[in-house]
Amino acid sequence: MELLREHAKIRRLDTDLLFPGTVHKTKPIDLRKPFETALKAAGIEDFHWHDLRHCTASYLAMNGASLAEIAEVLGHKTLQMVKRYAHLSDGHVSNVVASMNAKIFGGV
Repeated sequence: MELLREHAKIRRLDTDLLFPGTVHKTKPIDLRKPFETALKAAGIEDFHWHDLRHCTASYLAMNGASLAEIAEVLGHKTLQMVKRYAHLSDGHVSNVVASMNAKIFGGV
């Protein structure tokens, strides 16, 4: 948010776009090339922009966000769609069970 606030201080006033193109102010900048360049530089294969939605949903879930909150962030209309995106890691699931056991059985 801090970066976006700083960006807002110097953004173009003749467009509503957050990141307008340099040639046409009505078209957003193309992030595909920089994204692909970053993936190549990092040695990451078979990863797509859309995969970031899955990562976001999963990290939100692992940090305690409710399904309704995740739906709001990702713009999903149904909880069924949220469940497709939010995947908990095995380690996180184990920690949740261990936490429950500790609360119920006093740390056994």
